Amino acid sequence: MSSPDDTARFAARLGQLLAPGDCILLNGSLGAGKTHFARSLIQSVLSNAEDVPSPTFTLVQTYDTGVGPIWHADLYRINSTDEIEELGLTEAMEDAICLIEWPDRLGGLKPDDALLLQFTAQDDPDARAVTATWTAEKWSARLERATQ
Repeated sequence: MSSPDDTARFAARLGQLLAPGDCILLNGSLGAGKTHFARSLIQSVLSNAEDVPSPTFTLVQTYDTGVGPIWHADLYRINSTDEIEELGLTEAMEDAICLIEWPDRLGGLKPDDALLLQFTAQDDPDARAVTATWTAEKWSARLERATQ
């Protein structure tokens, strides 16, 4: 992505292709663009515009959208998978669209069919490289459509 606007456009296109049960894992260092991506995706599918704060301190923010319920989780401050289960995130991964920052904290709870987006800062302070990794076939066609 050559700019924050490119990231926002990609997030909006991908957001239109999601359905309950989809899980996107957002990995990268602090400031790499994970929250910007999640905020852009959520705002693109909301029926009514609203503020989309980072869930850094609340751990989870939920939204009712035109594509289904979205759970945006930031697991940076999570210390165990027990805490993740207490949040209800494991159930949400079955019934909602989940955008999860710091997915390494999921441990064995990571869904096998999740899309992993790795965000990497570049030399240009506004540029990010985003690398997608997946095993579930559903992501191939969706990513092709989202990047056109």
